[in-house]
Amino acid sequence: MEGGAVQGGEGARVPGRRTANPAGRPIGRRTLSVMLLPLLLSQVGCKVNYSFTGADIPAGASTYDVAVFDARAPLSTPRTAQVFTETLRDLLQAQTPLKLVREGGDLRYEGAITGYDVQPVSIQANETAALNRLTMTVSVTYTNTLDATRTSTFTVSRFADYDSAADLVTVEESLVRTISDQLVQDIFDRTLGNW
Repeated sequence: MEGGAVQGGEGARVPGRRTANPAGRPIGRRTLSVMLLPLLLSQVGCKVNYSFTGADIPAGASTYDVAVFDARAPLSTPRTAQVFTETLRDLLQAQTPLKLVREGGDLRYEGAITGYDVQPVSIQANETAALNRLTMTVSVTYTNTLDATRTSTFTVSRFADYDSAADLVTVEESLVRTISDQLVQDIFDRTLGNW
């Protein structure tokens, strides 16, 4: 090759050839149509906001607020309610494009911990429990200020087991975090999941 002429090596365009994909095969009209179809569909028709996490965000919604949940169950503590509330706020912030506001959000969450019980499970032959089960029940009011038909009140409940030889005080924080993670995912699914 004299004079710096470049011949058809890798990355060079040869006149009359169709564009190739990374595998080196030409992109045909059908493949190109399939690639452009989602773009065209997004420009036409009704608007539904889906995020990559599967959230169905109501059109026009940009904010949410989560009031601190009350600890109404006899054994629950204000700390338990705070952990649950923060877990719900964190999940909504991580899985939606919505902005958290102190109050007056487009979407609102409030409620109370209405059940907080410890019961023995897995009874052994000597009639002692190998495990104890902590169950949390939460009553939730979800308010959609943009579409009242999607407003709802419901109850969710989850549990976690722990060794009966362990003192609840020593394992409670970890159990509450585990249960709260499950509860807030249930709440998210019921309000914004819409699968």
